[in-house]
Amino acid sequence: MATRVGFIGLGAIGRPMARHVAKKFETPVWNRSAAKADAFAKETGARAAKTLQGVIDLADVVVTCLPTSREVRDLVEREGLGWHAGQLLIDATSGDPLNSRELAAWLAKHGVGFVDAPVSGGTSGAEAGTLTVMMGGEAKWVEMAKEVVSAFAGKTVHVGPAGTGHALKAVNNALLAVNIQAAGEGLAALVKLGVKASVALEVINASSGRSNVTENLIPQRVVTRAWPRTFRLALLNKDVGIALDVLKQTGTPADVTSVVKRCLADELEILGDQADHVEAIKEIERRAGVEIK
Repeated sequence: MATRVGFIGLGAIGRPMARHVAKKFETPVWNRSAAKADAFAKETGARAAKTLQGVIDLADVVVTCLPTSREVRDLVEREGLGWHAGQLLIDATSGDPLNSRELAAWLAKHGVGFVDAPVSGGTSGAEAGTLTVMMGGEAKWVEMAKEVVSAFAGKTVHVGPAGTGHALKAVNNALLAVNIQAAGEGLAALVKLGVKASVALEVINASSGRSNVTENLIPQRVVTRAWPRTFRLALLNKDVGIALDVLKQTGTPADVTSVVKRCLADELEILGDQADHVEAIKEIERRAGVEIK
């Protein structure tokens, strides 16, 4: 049973996740920006560790929520000598399966468990503590992870061995990207034909083409022209790249995913690194010469 849960990475999703963890466990935290960790500690009563090693020394379980698997890999390799048998690393990063499998094998040699546990539900789900968490790893470590993950999850699923959580998250986000691209293109065409976006969405959302993109993202962000920034297009592009690798590595056709990956890369180059994922529709609108409203 975990009593101290370290949390590394206090970004847009990591911070609210860590806040829920801190309500249930003693929680040392670390962030690349020390000011963020200090502010979080002041707000929640958690402890801001001065170093990564400080978190690992204090924690029974360590949760990472970082931009990519590269940062997680660097963390483990840099702090490798500090891990001790019986600890568990839960990686909530939207990472790649190959790195997950290699990390799991490396940590296992030291008696340390590993569970890849990426999340879905966005910042709103993180704030509410209702994220969906897909977990890959050995059953004994997943059971231990559930105790911690339940602090910020509405649904947890053990999907398979190490790496499969990250594979499933990548495929899920590839589907998100496909829906954004297809819905954006289709709605732009309909508006140009004289169909109001609200009317088109009313029909689509009562029909077989509906998705979270048409039911929530486009009505709330595109039609209103609100364009909030909750999840960077750059990260979605990264996740679709991981999904593409998964398809290629398993010998699976990747025709649609390949096209969407090229679209995202082009849109990212035009819109910039800080653009939100839904802002990909801005580029569709620009090229179509119409606003979806």
